[in-house]
Amino acid sequence: MTPTYPKGSVSLSLSEVDSSLPLSALQHWLFCPRQCALIHVERVWADNRFTAEGRILHERTDEGRPESRDGIRILRAVQIASALHGLHGVADVVEMRGGIPYPVEYKRGRPKAHRADEVQLCAQGLCLEEMTGHAVPEGALFYGTTRRRKLVPLDAGLRDLTLTVAAEARAAMSTGMLPQPVYEARRCGACSIHDLCRPQGQRALGASWLMGRISRAGVPE
Repeated sequence: MTPTYPKGSVSLSLSEVDSSLPLSALQHWLFCPRQCALIHVERVWADNRFTAEGRILHERTDEGRPESRDGIRILRAVQIASALHGLHGVADVVEMRGGIPYPVEYKRGRPKAHRADEVQLCAQGLCLEEMTGHAVPEGALFYGTTRRRKLVPLDAGLRDLTLTVAAEARAAMSTGMLPQPVYEARRCGACSIHDLCRPQGQRALGASWLMGRISRAGVPE
């Protein structure tokens, strides 16, 4: 059941849903634009060990019922959306602290050097602000390997990066075209749709394009 928020709840029309961007697409876009298009435009998907571990972690989170603990209302698998920013998705956990939403995103593995996870969390914060009418200054990333939370301030810099990534992904996906592959052994080896993408068997963009994107958006080297 979708929780009822105190004010400002967002509902999207059919046309808005068509143009709205899934929150997961932001992380996919920062990881690899071609992966993002394959998943969200071509509707291609395959599992590997990493995605299976992530799915199990989220299933355990989703199974939990809403509860109250130490004065905090804990909601799970919360449907969220922003008509203003054209975003929608599901927040793993939203803790309501005196009416102020605090998003907690669950990830397998451990904290990363890049900001893809933080961008996804910030997008959740933007949705929750619009839905509740309350500012969301902070959230947290919980990593399955370390079993610890990483506190993430949703500051102006992260918000600007999040909206920039959303605009880039939406513009690219609206063309319906598949970006050229950029082969990088470590990154591509971890991708569950590597065999469907086949980056080595196609004419890949050069390393200069990849390094330019890394320096601009803070994605992993």
